[in-house]
Amino acid sequence: MRAVVYKGPFEVAVEQVEDPRIQHPNDVIVGVTSTAICGSDLHMYEGRTAAEAGIVFGHENLGVIEEVGEGVTALSRGDRVVMPFNVACGFCKNCTAGLTGFCLTVNPGFAGGAYGYVAMGPYVGGQAEHVRVPYADFNCLKLPEGTEKETDFVLLADIFPTGYHGNELADVRPGESVAVYGGGPVGLMAAYSAILRGASKVFVVDRVAERLQKAEDIGAVPVNFTEGNPVEQIREQTAGEGTDKGIDAVGYQAQAGGEGREEPATVLNSLVETVRPTGALGVPGLYVPRDPGGPDEQAKQGMLMVAIGRLFEKGLRAGTGQCNVKRYNRQLRDLIIEDRAQPSFVVSHELPLDEAPTAYEKFDKRVEGYTKVVLHPQA
Repeated sequence: MRAVVYKGPFEVAVEQVEDPRIQHPNDVIVGVTSTAICGSDLHMYEGRTAAEAGIVFGHENLGVIEEVGEGVTALSRGDRVVMPFNVACGFCKNCTAGLTGFCLTVNPGFAGGAYGYVAMGPYVGGQAEHVRVPYADFNCLKLPEGTEKETDFVLLADIFPTGYHGNELADVRPGESVAVYGGGPVGLMAAYSAILRGASKVFVVDRVAERLQKAEDIGAVPVNFTEGNPVEQIREQTAGEGTDKGIDAVGYQAQAGGEGREEPATVLNSLVETVRPTGALGVPGLYVPRDPGGPDEQAKQGMLMVAIGRLFEKGLRAGTGQCNVKRYNRQLRDLIIEDRAQPSFVVSHELPLDEAPTAYEKFDKRVEGYTKVVLHPQA
């Protein structure tokens, strides 16, 4: 089958790889109809992880089941399904607590597994014509038949639940104000989720014009950090108080000012100053224990200069960690079905699989309106 294969920093190629096969009675094989490129994929693409050449990318996958293992009971050939990026068993201590992003079974020695991602287990990615889904009864979420709302539903694999998760981590409640740092796909989904949850005012901090425009289009307040200190800009619009809650949708490759200079802790420290005393932070943005391309030796070891004293002084609470997609994907699916949510506003391009190398390059450079790309392997 054809698949997107990592070749080295800033290079992917569409190549022929081995077809997936049923390896366990609980497996299914899905013919992938939509698979999205994630900002997390760019960390690997840029050589900012320990990913080695040969890995097949793709953890945001939707398709139709083509083969069913004999132990699968709730699924059939022809079912249209979307899979959380988390690979999870459904029965370990963390999974039964709803913490499926930290499954203790699927990736021995590590809490959590995912498709096509470095250190997240042996699960081949879905930027390919087919993908094997283990523990399929648990990991597959059924969708309505057909192709309607395809680009909405594919976002249930990761970024829509992850944006919502940022709000859960920050405990965003109706009537509260929220500052979202990062206007990429997850940041826009965090802002959109805050609005769905009834936030009174939502700020989105970024520097890319297309992202800020999309934020404004959904009713958020765009804040361009190249035009002045974002903390001060937000305080000016909140009577000097700051926001009730804050969400970091950027992670460890954060940049300061308009110079393109990386400062890995800048978003965390900005949020500490942006959020009012006794507020809360949600941090779904990715931080890693090792960053080969970090700007200094501490950053390369995942050690950042975070203003913990100010966080403590202000009585702020903070929640961190990757999203437990299954906590949210069923409810968010039903919001989409009932036209209460349309997250596909964030999708800028839909392309055949063969155009993945160009899509990666342009998405990485934030050019030509590339905010979110969905690939269609069957096209």
